[in-house]
Amino acid sequence: MAGEQLPTGWTLEEIRNVSGDQDAIPLETDRTVTWQGWPADDESVQPEIALGFHSLCLVKPVSDDEWYMGSLNDDGSIDCWSAYGDLRQALRGL
Repeated sequence: MAGEQLPTGWTLEEIRNVSGDQDAIPLETDRTVTWQGWPADDESVQPEIALGFHSLCLVKPVSDDEWYMGSLNDDGSIDCWSAYGDLRQALRGL
């Protein structure tokens, strides 16, 4: 499970319960993640944690407390378009 981790203080069961997605999984962080929003389009983000919810993802970047929501592409990359202040808020936004 190298490169796959859960947020500190969270279990996979808790993530699944809050999100309502019983198939949620941690994803490898060795992938391209871009931010599609203001102030900089196509800004690369280095993921510390990535969680998969079918075709949607939540990403917590290294050195950033925000959680970014995005789409998981066929090639494994993620395009993010929305940011949340904490994981619980992001999970509820799915």
